[in-house]
Formats: sequence, C-alpha cells, structure tokens
Amino acid sequence: MAKVTIGDVAREAGVALGTVSNALNHPEKVRPETLKVVNDAIRRLGYAPNQSARLLAGGKNPTFGLVLSQLNHGLSLQIASGASTEAQRQGYGLLIATANQSSALESRYTRYFMGTQVSGVLVQAGPDEAACHKPGRVPVAFLDIQNDGPGFFIAADNRAQGSLIAEHAASLGARRITVIGHPGSPQAARRLEGIRTAMERRPDIELEVLDRGGADLAADGFELGRELGRRDLGARPDFVIGLSDVLAVGAIAGIQASGLTVPDDVRVAGCDGNPLAWSGTVPLTTCVPTGYEIGRRGILRLVEQIEAARSGADRAELLAENHQELVPPFILARASTQGSSPMQPSDVIGLNLGTFL
Repeated sequence: MAKVTIGDVAREAGVALGTVSNALNHPEKVRPETLKVVNDAIRRLGYAPNQSARLLAGGKNPTFGLVLSQLNHGLSLQIASGASTEAQRQGYGLLIATANQSSALESRYTRYFMGTQVSGVLVQAGPDEAACHKPGRVPVAFLDIQNDGPGFFIAADNRAQGSLIAEHAASLGARRITVIGHPGSPQAARRLEGIRTAMERRPDIELEVLDRGGADLAADGFELGRELGRRDLGARPDFVIGLSDVLAVGAIAGIQASGLTVPDDVRVAGCDGNPLAWSGTVPLTTCVPTGYEIGRRGILRLVEQIEAARSGADRAELLAENHQELVPPFILARASTQGSSPMQPSDVIGLNLGTFL
C-alpha cells in the first residue's frame, strides 16, 4: 500500500498544496471551514505527517513536554492531570517523561523535548532544586519548586501547609504535638518551618519533633506511631503530625497496634495532600492536594511566554525576572482528627477539587 502524501490530502480536500501545508504548520493562517475540510481529508486517508521534515521546514510542534521527578507520589500524577487538561484546553498536546528522581535523566529529557522543538517544557523539580536549566529558545516553567532566581516557578505553599495543620491541631485543643519525619527534602523542611512558626504563637502547646522516618516509608510511620502509643499517658502526644501523608497513615496503624484508638486517644494528620496514601483504616486529615493546580498553572505560564513572544515583547527581559507562584493550601479534615473543614467554596474558585480527590 502506497504511503499517503500531502499531495493526496490536497486532492482529497480539493485545496492547494500550500493550504494543506499551512493547515499542518500554521493552522492560525487557515480559515476554520477550510481547516475542517483538510483535517477531515487527513482522517479519511490516514495521513501521518513526517514530523522531522515538518520541523526542518520551520513548522511548529503544537505539543508541550512534561518531565516528572517520579510517579510514586500523588502530586506527580495530579501535576500530569492538571497539565494535560489545561494543555488540551489551550489547543496543545502533552508528552510526559519520568526522571525517577535522577537529575541527569531530568536534564536529558528536558534537552530531548527542546530538541524536538516542542512549544514549551514543564519540569518538576527533582532532588536537586538548584539544578534548574537556564532558559533557552523554548519556553520553560519549573514545578514543585520555590526559587528566587530568574524564570517561572510554580509550587505548593509548603510552609502554609505545615502552619495550617498545626493551627488545626491547636483549634481542636491539642496540648502536646509530636511531629514525625526527616525533613530531608526542601518541601518537608518548609512544612516543618510552617509548623514551628505556628507554634511560636502558641507557647501553651508543647511541640516535639522526631527527626526520623522516610517520607515514603509507611513502615517508619508505623514504628514511630507504636513507639508514641506505648508511652506513659503523661508523655504521650495527643496530636501527631506526619511531614508526609505516608508517614501519618503508618502512624495511625502503629498507634492502633499499641492498643490506642485514633482519634479518641491520639489525633493524627498529614500535611502534603497525597491521595495515594489515603488507604488506611481511618480517613486522614491533611491538605487538599495541590498538584492539579500546579500542573494547570504551569501550562498557563508556558502559554504566557508564547503569547509574549508573538506580541513582540522582549522575552529576555521577561525571563530575567522572577515569577514565583505558590498554590495556597486548604485543610481537608477527616476522621483522624474529628475536625470539621473550614474550606469554603469561595476559597477554591478555579481549583478542580473533583480531579484532586
């Protein structure tokens, strides 16, 4: 079977060869009704453009690239969902690569996407937040990172997440709060900072920080929860905060294994909004997941750069400035603390909570 050519498409659609070329490479130059005729012909014939030749001819690749740090956390999955939905809304496709927490792979995939002349690239920060690639000719936005340098950065407000959960504990009458988890990542360290800041305003509450437990290890949370549950009543916390939801869910199981109940004896909360960790026996209080909104806003920042270039704005000047966005957290109160959620519909205009949950 002979390969379908652009000439075949032109004959099928009854248009000039240049019209088909514009429909493929510069659709904004083609009238909507003509574009539909050409696209219908492409579908009927099963024509697949030669992308390499198309790009060499100066065509645009109407696709964004997304480099994820990992896929074992709900945040990454939500980022992908938000980015995909917004990209489609803006008329773009989305290609996704996973770096498996490797800075080298992150750089490799970013360079690959740029080499295919995608319209823009989103990069979720890996273990080394400082390893941000310098902007090139392709628009770039960095996700899940706070940075004061030049470029576009979108992240969850981790300090506010920690503060919000600590204030929730205080509002429920907590008098001894224990925080569990090693703040090895910048995100976890900021959550701990937010907790400490909130507690500075509440000197009547005793704060203990156990710098132990891997963020992705429920077994660590279990051991810490069981250890805390076995303490004498006078030394036992009445509220436990996990720096990750995985640790918090493990802590619930450990507290129960010690013979206590959650939340009657000890209340427990996480603070990173990871739905992949919400399969425990007691629904976990945490923060509303922010990944969807991070991904969605990332696409908007790429589109902003593209439109600035089209308008003739000085992109170098735009990229020389710092554009940092922090997605605000909202409490998601569940049975593990017996608290009610203060989140109001007016607080989340523009946030797709159905996709979050």
